[in-house]
Amino acid sequence: MQVNVEKLSPVLVEFQIEVPAAQVRSEVDKAYGVLQRSAKVKGFRPGKAPRQVLAHLYGGRIHADVAQRLVDSTLNQALSDKQVQPLSRPAIAPSELKPEEAFSYKARFEVRPEIEVVNWEGFEVTRPAVVAGEEAIDAEVTRLRREHSTLQTPEPERAAKKGDAATMVFTLGVDAESASGEKPQEIETEVGAGEVFKEIDDALEGMSPGEKKDVEIVFSERHVNQAFRGKKAVFHITLKDVKERIFPEVDGEFAKDCGAEDLPALRASLKEKIEKDLKQKASDNLAEQLVAELCKANPIPVPPSLIEQQARMTEQELVTTARRQGQRLDNSPDLRARVRADAEMKVRAGLIMAEIARIKQVQVTEQDIDKGYIELAEQTGKNVAKVKAEYRDAKKREMLIGMILEEKILDLIEGAAKITETAS
Repeated sequence: MQVNVEKLSPVLVEFQIEVPAAQVRSEVDKAYGVLQRSAKVKGFRPGKAPRQVLAHLYGGRIHADVAQRLVDSTLNQALSDKQVQPLSRPAIAPSELKPEEAFSYKARFEVRPEIEVVNWEGFEVTRPAVVAGEEAIDAEVTRLRREHSTLQTPEPERAAKKGDAATMVFTLGVDAESASGEKPQEIETEVGAGEVFKEIDDALEGMSPGEKKDVEIVFSERHVNQAFRGKKAVFHITLKDVKERIFPEVDGEFAKDCGAEDLPALRASLKEKIEKDLKQKASDNLAEQLVAELCKANPIPVPPSLIEQQARMTEQELVTTARRQGQRLDNSPDLRARVRADAEMKVRAGLIMAEIARIKQVQVTEQDIDKGYIELAEQTGKNVAKVKAEYRDAKKREMLIGMILEEKILDLIEGAAKITETAS
């Protein structure tokens, strides 16, 4: 077998492989031998049909099958001999197979780019200071007050105002079509919170229980319901009732309801929680900066198939998130361009990090994996044993190892970077 290797680009290789005539003849003979034993040909007893008759009836199929088998066996051997690992499925261009002649074909596929030097030290980046100010703590206290608030009917009865919980009943007419016969729907919303269309929100403020209003709106061109997109509609609404929100006093009892001994302890725990969140955000932001600098300093070519694969994964994640939120994904050219650019950066960073891991001999140990299980358990609220059971799957375990390795490489890059602390 002869193998010629041609590098068409830094990430695209073509193998030109020629299989000797003797090997071709042997494979063809084997194929006819198997066929002769099983073929049922009219006028001949089983296993007695002459080869020339079989060639006339099945020659095309035999040659195609033999060509495929030769490609399957010789390509793997050629890749092993040349120590080349394809990143994409090889595109095969075979020549016509002739039983008495050598058989040749071309195999084109993507490979990892050769990285001669990796620049990963001395990046200048910034990290926000992790300090929970009084305003942030006050905001958390306000959030907790809302969580522990109650709703009650105001006395005496009054019109709705911002912050009230309003229950309304409505029917809908679209493009001047009557809403008669439509079953009324009932929803509860907080006035002024933007939970419904702004036009409805504005109309509810100042309405009294039992009052009716017609509210005109125009649906967005990207509305979830395709039948409504861009159309005019009228909501015929009736305010059923109004409840005001009663917030608890910020005192010792409130602190105990929130799981703290007293107010100082509550504020201390909130400060700790906020700073933990800020620290994680700062860490994520720093990692994004380091990855961007890494890619900028190493503009290596990236295999297109890996970019497409990463882009599809990102798009699927966006679709899933949009559906979970009851929205429709804005699949605009601008969004697709951003997704592709992000995918290219992620793939490039992955290739560069893999090279850094090779150079610095960074490995993931069983201790690292056990630590990863503990961190996952803390993040998900599951016990460690359950997490370990879930990650027995080879693919999930491989993903975990990849994440741990990436964190180790980022730690190396961060340790060699010039980091400036900035005000939060």
